[in-house]
Amino acid sequence: MALYAAYASNMDPEQMALRAPHSPMRGTGWLAGWRLTFGGQDRHWEGALATVVEDRYEQVFVVLYDVPAWDEKELDAWEGAALGVYRKIRVRVQTLDGDQLCWLYVLDDYEGGLPSARYLGILADAAEAAGAPDDYVKDLRTRPCASLGD
Repeated sequence: MALYAAYASNMDPEQMALRAPHSPMRGTGWLAGWRLTFGGQDRHWEGALATVVEDRYEQVFVVLYDVPAWDEKELDAWEGAALGVYRKIRVRVQTLDGDQLCWLYVLDDYEGGLPSARYLGILADAAEAAGAPDDYVKDLRTRPCASLGD
């Protein structure tokens, strides 16, 4: 089984149980040297989508899941991998048990644009449900965003 590192709404264990029911949570960690950002605003009706980009001064909280091949196919469908929205890359995640080799989805588009307030709320709630540090969740809740009505 391959370890999947979730940094967006899939951090929420309840959501992952619905999307990939055979993929148990294996812990949390930090994607050091990367930063959470948003992009592809034109691809999503509600605003920019979450992604990560390399940045040696930053780190991203992630939740690790053991994902068998049949659940990976389901996740690919949820994340739009077959449509070219996201692509998979391999990364090293720092955990309390040492570095883990994992895969994650990155947006196959430009960086830039604002996520909707609703989407940022979903990400913050997912991080909170997964046990992210309070300051990380607060940072998500206070990021610049676009209102749906504007």
